[in-house]
Amino acid sequence: MIYPSLVRKEDCKTDIKVVLYAEGTSEEGEPIVALESDLKCNYQDKAKRVLTAEKVLITLVGKACFAGDIAPNLPVISGGQVTIFGETRYIYQGTKARNPDGTVNYTELEIM
Repeated sequence: MIYPSLVRKEDCKTDIKVVLYAEGTSEEGEPIVALESDLKCNYQDKAKRVLTAEKVLITLVGKACFAGDIAPNLPVISGGQVTIFGETRYIYQGTKARNPDGTVNYTELEIM
């Protein structure tokens, strides 16, 4: 059965550089780079306000959605960084949305 693509390639127009880390660290304690690639995504961002007792902290957060599986060699996306609009931000959650047959429909990176 063919499943509909929830994130279409023609909707992915924003340039983004993605660096994904594998699980674990190198002998020097640095993250192991599993993927480094320039891709196109559908990007949405927003500002989130976190109130603390002493001050107000505003955090910029966003979502980058990609058609298909951007890292088929990684079973899960646990961390990394992206460069979008000239700014480097960190990935705090990665999701591979799967079809009922187990194939990946789209990949979503939540960044801050």
